[in-house]
Amino acid sequence: MILYNMPSSGNSYKVRLLLALTGQKADLVDVEYGDPALEQAKATGALPFGKAPVLVLEDGTHLPESNAILWHLAQGTAFMPDAPLAQAQALSWMFWEQNQHEGVIAVRAALRTYPHRAAQATPERLAQLLEQGNALLHIMEDHLATRNWLVGDAPSVADICLYAYTHTADTRGGYDLAPYPALRAWLDRVAALPGYAPLGA
Repeated sequence: MILYNMPSSGNSYKVRLLLALTGQKADLVDVEYGDPALEQAKATGALPFGKAPVLVLEDGTHLPESNAILWHLAQGTAFMPDAPLAQAQALSWMFWEQNQHEGVIAVRAALRTYPHRAAQATPERLAQLLEQGNALLHIMEDHLATRNWLVGDAPSVADICLYAYTHTADTRGGYDLAPYPALRAWLDRVAALPGYAPLGA
């Protein structure tokens, strides 16, 4: 397999992390912002939706969208819940991650991190994202206060999905995670999983 990978992106990282945790292998093609490789990949059609990550399967199929890739890679592994209801619950967290969490937590980090987004990082916008993000982190905190993992009694694809942008919410996004002890304990549990690979790996 081949992974078109944006090294700084949480969406790409979650795929790399699940690959590492499950012992699956993919050759990386890095397509970072500002790198000519990104424009080349777009021009050649390697990125069907115009962005990374994209996983190229052994038969040549190009699979875009990070959470679709996670779902595919989790098949047949311990990270895919067995019960249909638990699978649906995992999907619900993954949908929430893309349509709520990522659009706030990841966006605030991007505004603070990427030079080409700096003009959008107005005090008003950052304050709005801070308030919205804390509300989202509270949802996770409340859920994790009575359980170790997002779904069921073991780590699942949902945990890998939410971990990617949450674990840098403080360092990149500027969120204070001190008020979220259950969330922080969950982050530590994910980081302690056998095979874990950090963002910069």
